[in-house]
Amino acid sequence: METKTALLNAAERASRTHGYDGFSYADLAREVGIRKASIHHHFPGKADLALALINRYRGNFEQALVDISAKQNLGGAKLQAYLDAYRAGMSGGKTMCLAVAFSIGRESLPEAVVKELHTFHQSGIAWLSELFELGKQDNSITGVSNPEFEAAACLALVEGAQLQARAADDLARFDIAVSALQQRINL
Repeated sequence: METKTALLNAAERASRTHGYDGFSYADLAREVGIRKASIHHHFPGKADLALALINRYRGNFEQALVDISAKQNLGGAKLQAYLDAYRAGMSGGKTMCLAVAFSIGRESLPEAVVKELHTFHQSGIAWLSELFELGKQDNSITGVSNPEFEAAACLALVEGAQLQARAADDLARFDIAVSALQQRINL
C-alpha cells in the first residue's frame, strides 16, 4: 500500500475512534512504520492531513449515496440503506462517522476543514431531501410533510444516534434512536 494512503487510513481510524485531537504524527508514524519526519513529506501539517481526510471521506460517502440510489428505487428502501450505512460505519459501536468526529472537535479544525465539513453536511441534506420527496411520492415513507425539514432532522438523528451509541459503547443505542424513523418506512 502506498505510504500516503496508509497514513490517511491510519489517521481516519484514529480520528473516528479518538477524534481529531486524539492522535499525533508520532502515533501515525508508529502505526504505519515510518519516521515521524516522513509524514511531513506527504502532509506538511496536521491541517493538511485533516483536509485530505475530509475530502476523501466526503468523496467516498457521496459515492456510497450514488450506489444506494443506483440499487434502490423506492425512497423508503434508500432510507433504510442510508441508515444501514451509518450503522455499519460504527464498527460495532467502537467508531463514528468522520464528520461526527470532526464536528465534536470543530474548534480545533482549520477553517478549510470546517468548510468541507459544511459541504459534506449540505450535500447529505440535499440527497436526503430528494430521498424524502421520493418517499412521499411513492408512499414508501409515511408522514413526510416537508422533505427538506425531514432531511435535516434525519441527518441530526443519525449523527446524534452515533454519539449516543459511542458514548455508551452500545450499538443498541443507535438502533433504538433510529427505530421511530424506520417504522415510517413502508415497503
